[in-house]
Amino acid sequence: HLPRLHDMGVEVIWLMPITPISVEKRQGTYGSYYAASSYTEIDPAYGNTEDFKDLIRSAHSLGMKVIIDWVANHTGYDHQWTLKYPQWYRKDAKGNFTELYGWVDVIDLNYDIPEMREEMLRSMKYWISEYDIDGFRCDMARTVPLDFWIEARAQCDALKPLFWLAECEILEYHEAFDLTYGWEAMRAVDKYKKDPPELALADVLPILHSYSRYPVGSRKLLFTSNHDENTYWGTEYEKYGPAALALAVFSCTWPGVPLIYSGQEKPNLKRLAFFEKDSIDWDGDIELHGFYKTLLNFRKKSKALKESASVLLIPSGHADVLIYLCRRRDDKVFVCLNLSSSKSICHFNHPAVAGTYKDLFSEKTIVVERKETYTLEPGEYRVYHITKSDPVINE
Repeated sequence: HLPRLHDMGVEVIWLMPITPISVEKRQGTYGSYYAASSYTEIDPAYGNTEDFKDLIRSAHSLGMKVIIDWVANHTGYDHQWTLKYPQWYRKDAKGNFTELYGWVDVIDLNYDIPEMREEMLRSMKYWISEYDIDGFRCDMARTVPLDFWIEARAQCDALKPLFWLAECEILEYHEAFDLTYGWEAMRAVDKYKKDPPELALADVLPILHSYSRYPVGSRKLLFTSNHDENTYWGTEYEKYGPAALALAVFSCTWPGVPLIYSGQEKPNLKRLAFFEKDSIDWDGDIELHGFYKTLLNFRKKSKALKESASVLLIPSGHADVLIYLCRRRDDKVFVCLNLSSSKSICHFNHPAVAGTYKDLFSEKTIVVERKETYTLEPGEYRVYHITKSDPVINE
C-alpha cells in the first residue's frame, strides 16, 4: 500500500500498537493492542524485526514518515514489568493492581517512581535507535504527567528530531507535543449531526475559533473517523450521512492536520471489531483515492492553507451551510459545504470572496461575485482557489 498512499499525498503513517498483546484478562479472542505485554517486542502476528525495518526503510525511500502508538499510561496484566517490577504499578487498598478508567484488561503505571520513568524512556529511545522511527502518537497522553512528556521529548529528540502527536486536548501539552486532537470539535459535530440534533452548526464554530489561540507551531488533528470512532460510534457514513465527504473536505482545508483512518479511501463501510481480527476489503477500486489525492496534494502546495494563513467565516444565510475563505497574500481558497441531508439554498454577500477562481476538483474557471446565491445538493462541497504565488511544499 505504500506507493499508493504516497501517491495519494500521505506524508505520515501512524501505526497503532505493534507490541504483543497481553493474555490475562484479554477482551475477545484477539484482545486490545493497547494492553501490551512488552514495550520493546513486536507482535509476531504483524511480522518480525526485519519486516518492520523494511517497512520503515520503504517509507523513508518515498519521503514518508512512520510514527508508532505509545501507550505510556498502562500495560496489560501480564506485561514483563508486572513480574520484574510490580512496585512500578498503582495498587488498590488491598495491594492489587488497579486502574482509574474502568478498563478491565489494563493496569496503571505509577509516575511517582523515578525508576519506572527511566525505563519507559529507555524503551522509547530503543525504537528510535533500533528502527529509526519518526515519532510517537501518545495514547491517553493527558493521563501521564506533562513533565514526563517534556523530558521524553528532550531525550528522544536528542537522538533524532521527532514528530509528537498527543491524544489529548489540553493546551499546555503543546509544551511537549506538535499536535493534539480536535476532540471537542468532533464531538460537537457529532451532536450537530444527530437525529434530532443536539447542537446547531453555529455552536460548533466557537470551538474551532478557540483553536486559533494555540501557540505558533501547535496544531489540531482533524478527522471524521479513527479506530475508536469506527468501532464504537459507527463509520463516518453512519454518523454523518451525505455530509461525510463534505466533512472530509473540511478536515483537509481548515487549519490543522487531517487524519485519514485506514480504509476511508476505499471507502470502508463497516465497523471494524476492536478485540477480534478483522480486515478491510481492499478488492476492487480504491474509489476515493482521487478525492483524497486532490485534497492532500493541494493542501501541501497551497500557501492559503499554510499555518500562517488566515481564515474568514462567511455568513451563508443557511443554518447547515458552512462557508469560509482561507487567505495568504494574494492566494485564496473558498470552501462551501452543505452539511445538510437536504438540498439547501445559501446566500452570501462579502467583498473578500469576489474573484476568478479555479474549481479544485473539476479545474474549471469559476467567477465568484461578492453577492451570490448557491443551490447545493445534500452533502455537496465546493472548493475554489486562486493561486498566484509559487507553491511551497515545506514551510
